[in-house]
Amino acid sequence: MKRTTSREGTAPAPGRFGRIVPMLLLTLLVMVLAVPAGLVVSPGFRGPALPPEPAAAGPWQQMPATLSAPDGGSETAGGMRPLSADAPVPDAATVAAQLTATLKTDGAGSFSGLVQDALTGKVLFDRAADEVRAPASNIKLLTAAAALRTLGPDRRFSTRVVAGPTPGTVVLTGGGDVLLGAGESAPDAVLGHAGLATLAQSTVRALQKAGVASPVTVLLDDSLFSGPSLSRAWSPDDVAAGEVAPLFPLALNSARFDPAVTTGPRPRDAAMTAAEAFADRLSAAGAAAGLTVAPDVARLPAGRKPAADAGGQSGKLLAEVQSATVSQQVDLMLRTSDNYLTEVMGRMVAVASGKPASNDGAVAAVLQQLEELNVPSGTLRAADLAGLTLENKVSARQLSAVIRAMTTGTDTRLRSALAGFPVAGLTGTLGNRYMDTSTSRGAGLVRAKTGTLNTVIALSGYVVDADGRLLVFSFIGNGLTPGAAGNKAALDRTASVLAACGCR
Repeated sequence: MKRTTSREGTAPAPGRFGRIVPMLLLTLLVMVLAVPAGLVVSPGFRGPALPPEPAAAGPWQQMPATLSAPDGGSETAGGMRPLSADAPVPDAATVAAQLTATLKTDGAGSFSGLVQDALTGKVLFDRAADEVRAPASNIKLLTAAAALRTLGPDRRFSTRVVAGPTPGTVVLTGGGDVLLGAGESAPDAVLGHAGLATLAQSTVRALQKAGVASPVTVLLDDSLFSGPSLSRAWSPDDVAAGEVAPLFPLALNSARFDPAVTTGPRPRDAAMTAAEAFADRLSAAGAAAGLTVAPDVARLPAGRKPAADAGGQSGKLLAEVQSATVSQQVDLMLRTSDNYLTEVMGRMVAVASGKPASNDGAVAAVLQQLEELNVPSGTLRAADLAGLTLENKVSARQLSAVIRAMTTGTDTRLRSALAGFPVAGLTGTLGNRYMDTSTSRGAGLVRAKTGTLNTVIALSGYVVDADGRLLVFSFIGNGLTPGAAGNKAALDRTASVLAACGCR
């Protein structure tokens, strides 16, 4: 089966910031991160020096501070204070004229798109915005919203070790954390926040206290998910290339062999890989305590679950580590466009919604959340949640509606997604873009989710314009000439126009 994907890329290596302008932007980003944690960072900080624009950049583009920060006393739409209450809404005809000049394909295909004022919803640009199209990784925005609503920004996933069904056995139980690290827990990290070495050390202490004798056998319980571990919509070539892998409720490094290597093949059985790594750490930790660990790890046989404890959990709890929060994981998911993490997050949404933790259950649970957000989703079709298939069909209007809900909607849990949008020229999948004179007006200002398949490219996000108005946008190209460089540039130029817009 032919491969459909084309790597979006991850955060650029440090050497890619060798140019002076990106270094200056990176310095400003560090300044931004010093803003109190209770504030949501806005996209509006200044990019590189450029020839004069019709509208001078306002202070909101020099130093981001708040973006629709919660304000219980506000009477504005959605109960949120806009970035600038008096900022003028751009003139739709002026915006449309400028975007028509930039939003052009390089070769075959066409672009659809929508630009709206975030607070009022006024449409400033509409090109076939209701036409459903393959959105590539822009569909991850749907899972981000659903996870924050269903699970909550502060939710953590537990990886547990419980006493097994027979003496001398322990059961490693997956609870949805696929960002486990092999070493000790790293409290300040997202990837590796929970570490198997720390879990092993706690397990040894519990076994000593319980007087368990050697040898200890490790069993694996990865039964939280159901159904096929791969979506029927995924190309085998994409799986072989490591765009995604069979899904399990626990994994090391988002199902990567090495946390520093984010391309190439993945483990085919990420849960067993994690379990074997845990057994190795348990053996090392137990050596000093006189405990030995059997070298082989097996899955817990069906129907052999340990008896439930007083809290309804299977088996007596021996040790536990917890993941980074859902909001932190969503941030990583959007910034790096992590396919595996997205699909697992969707299945955790299904678990929380009382649906089967399968591909179909995850899709149904995510779409249910869109309905509750009043996103017009009747025409939307989803075959997966990562965006690896052309079977997905989403419109620019639907994506824009999700981003509006995140920026100015009444459900403030969705604000947690905003910081995860890649920043043009600085972070994530936009880290190596917006580097030339035609797009640098948007560097440091545009925050958007990228999407790329061989014949698809998409960009959906938000930006504060030169007048201080918060705008949301979504652009989707389908039927494009594979590899045509001008299509990505067209999207970046178009978003840069919005950043520089003083379109009155």
